[in-house]
Amino acid sequence: MLGHLGFSYVGLIYLLMLWIPNAIWSKNKPIDYNPSQENKILLLFERAGQVCCTCSILFLSDYNIAPFSVWSWWLIASFFLMILYEISWIRYFINEHTEENFYRSFCGIPVPGASLPVMAFLLLGIYGKVIWLIASAIIIGIGHIGIHIQHLQAIKRVL
Repeated sequence: MLGHLGFSYVGLIYLLMLWIPNAIWSKNKPIDYNPSQENKILLLFERAGQVCCTCSILFLSDYNIAPFSVWSWWLIASFFLMILYEISWIRYFINEHTEENFYRSFCGIPVPGASLPVMAFLLLGIYGKVIWLIASAIIIGIGHIGIHIQHLQAIKRVL
């Protein structure tokens, strides 16, 4: 439940799936994006969760592919959510770069840029049976999803 030290190639793949679109986004931010009003407590949760998730997912080998078992379904579900995450980024990049477009739901999932990877990491933690990743996903979820919801609410107030 605590995890086994070692490199996780699955973790590296997940982080690349997370970081590459975010790097592209940093050059294509919404034209009306203003992070100055973000809640500092939520930002603290987000940053702490990012560090904990990154360390857990890279340096614990429990997420690497094992012989198929009932636990493998958690990995499959997790990876499916990461694929949806990538598709939601594609949708953003091929459309107008506005906050409204960035935060709109995808396949019925609210704030997909925050919700999908958090849910994927949570399921990956369940697959690996690693409490550290499960807890880290909850921590980052509080901050990251909370911040995205605040941005979405601000957009709705303007409209």
